[in-house]
Amino acid sequence: MLLTNLEVVPGRRVIEHLGLVQGSTVRAKHAGKDIIAGIKNVFGGELKSYTELLQESREEALQRMVAQARAINANAILNIRFSTSSIAQGAAELFAYGTAVRLEDSP
Repeated sequence: MLLTNLEVVPGRRVIEHLGLVQGSTVRAKHAGKDIIAGIKNVFGGELKSYTELLQESREEALQRMVAQARAINANAILNIRFSTSSIAQGAAELFAYGTAVRLEDSP
């Protein structure tokens, strides 16, 4: 599965447009990590536990989007974007979306 944030793939032609595909995950903060993050916020520095949480969330949302694209026989997802939103106090959604297509076979 070819994944890109480009609208077109140089040298490849879209032969079928299959529509929007998406994947999302909602994650909550861990109370212990929240306390450590509060301390780090005072002194500065990277909040590594949150960085890891966001990376895991992006990967999970991306894999769910790819599964949806495979289910409709896409071989590429173009114009991929990520979005986040707050769902409740201490919980956020990470959303990945793009356009599922079938590209011509590469030469």
